[in-house]
Amino acid sequence: MPTTDDKPEPFISHAEPVLSVKDVAETVKYWHEVLGFPGHWTWGTPPNHGGVSWHGAFIQFSANSEAAERMRGQCVWVRVKNIRELYQLHQDRKAEIVMQLEKQPWGFVEYVVRDLNGNYITFAAPATSGGESKSQSLPANVRVMGRALTPAEYRKLAESVGWSGTQSDDVLQQKLDATLFTAVAEDTETGEVIGCALVLGDGLSFFYIKDVMVHRDWQRKQVGSTVMREVKCWLDANAPQGSLVGLFTGAGLAPFYQQTGFGEAFGMIRMIDQTQLG
Repeated sequence: MPTTDDKPEPFISHAEPVLSVKDVAETVKYWHEVLGFPGHWTWGTPPNHGGVSWHGAFIQFSANSEAAERMRGQCVWVRVKNIRELYQLHQDRKAEIVMQLEKQPWGFVEYVVRDLNGNYITFAAPATSGGESKSQSLPANVRVMGRALTPAEYRKLAESVGWSGTQSDDVLQQKLDATLFTAVAEDTETGEVIGCALVLGDGLSFFYIKDVMVHRDWQRKQVGSTVMREVKCWLDANAPQGSLVGLFTGAGLAPFYQQTGFGEAFGMIRMIDQTQLG
């Protein structure tokens, strides 16, 4: 017979504040375009509810002009990583920063933005690291651009990160030819390829990023981050509105890809095993 010990324990995955606002559509647009939250949605015509998200942060908005005015000045505290980069982004996008980035007595560096509803968003990171990566800065002799890779360049880079392959040069060339865009990092002193990322897809609604590699001698020097930013810039300029961009990665590398706007999602895969065909 089951006992009370067999009952599942409650589990809280996350919490989402719901802020009363005058205009849901304008609020979502502001949080997306100015504050940079990539995930955004609305409900109703015209929208009377909506929300934004960025990795583990979720904020909802509900249309209620009276409550919005009465509760004007609400505050949301958001913990971030790479806070100085986010601070620069908010400066560039002309967000109303009412408290500059500075260290607080309670062990965090923080700054505060006031949104279009008069609410305050505090962005914070642990002061011990500044919320920043421990990687070195990008070396001056590294150049990142979009260009095609040769099979020889691809193989040499793959070998440096321990990837082995049995594809012939012809098959590998077909694979490289099928890419829509390739971001390549070069050592300008030697001309050697030290990093890359391939973008595949239908060019209309789905894009897939694969084979993100950085030569083992150049890791933790911002090469991979710069390559991914080059990919992001290309996608922002060429992918149609509403396109889905995907990639596969291990849990340990999730924070790296989150820096360029990727979030966790549920999915399933199937690998083709030719030995079972026929």
